[in-house]
Amino acid sequence: MDPVGKKLLDVAKSQLGYHEKASGYTKFGDWYGKHVDKDPVYKTSAWCDMFIAWAADKAGVEDWTGQFAYTPDHAKWFKKQDAWGHHAEPGAIVFFSWSGGKSIGDIEHVGIVERVDGHTLHTIEANHNNALTRATRDISQVVGFGYPSKVKVKAAPVQAAQTAQTDQNYAPKHAAPPPAVKEIGKDVQAQVDAHTTAAHDPAAPSSPMPDQQAALTGLLAVVLFGTVALAVGKSKVKVPVPAPSVRVRKRGKHHRTPVELPAEVSVADLDAADASTTLMPVLSAEAAAKAEDQEFWGKISELEEDVELAFWNTLHAAVSQNGAIETEVVSESVLS
Repeated sequence: MDPVGKKLLDVAKSQLGYHEKASGYTKFGDWYGKHVDKDPVYKTSAWCDMFIAWAADKAGVEDWTGQFAYTPDHAKWFKKQDAWGHHAEPGAIVFFSWSGGKSIGDIEHVGIVERVDGHTLHTIEANHNNALTRATRDISQVVGFGYPSKVKVKAAPVQAAQTAQTDQNYAPKHAAPPPAVKEIGKDVQAQVDAHTTAAHDPAAPSSPMPDQQAALTGLLAVVLFGTVALAVGKSKVKVPVPAPSVRVRKRGKHHRTPVELPAEVSVADLDAADASTTLMPVLSAEAAAKAEDQEFWGKISELEEDVELAFWNTLHAAVSQNGAIETEVVSESVLS
């Protein structure tokens, strides 16, 4: 028996007894007009071949049987697939001519061979007396047979149609065949031997284990991407420029260092030098205040458009004015 044809027979047996409606409507023609050749006319058309298309779809073997509504075209398709012949066998698609003609153009009907008894065929046929029924035909009415299992399907081998579903281990198309267990054992043993030899041979070049090499590569990638991300982040952050540091020199502090004076320098010389630095504390304090003020305003430079900035400007002006007055007074008092 043709293995693909057997699947068609199983589906056909489940539909035995189906009758077309009074209008000629069939669910098989309706399905064909929606899924194969989109045209509502098939709802009420002759449905002997459309039933085979429907059954093939239900059995999942449409690539081996073809899907047609016109029987001569179906026979031509089998012939083109090198799956056409004149030997009767169960599961074959049988094409009839009531006039006894033997050319494909004479074909008028189609069915599925269920059993062969000498020159008599026992078939299941759709649209036989407006129903899906069993029939008995003489082989003289046969134009030829289509053998579904002989159709070469590129998408899958015929064996896939012979079983409901073949259990196969999945392997991605782009992957190479998995190595045999023996080959894996050889590779592992070779790695172990290589590292053992390296451990006992001081002259052997050291190389990281596969896992160590992978870990080092991963660590290098993390460091690299982390460095790039840090650089990008820093480029997007506006870092305020710190004010230059100012060291305030306190009066006489640097003269108290307990060191031995050179022979040509006396204590009186130090006192004279100390007197010449009287203005240093005032000038250093003023410079420090300006530096602190510059650092403060540098930190809030981004608030220039803020509504509250007017308050800070006013406060700064007042403080600066008072500071200027005090500095002037102190300077005058010192100079006097």
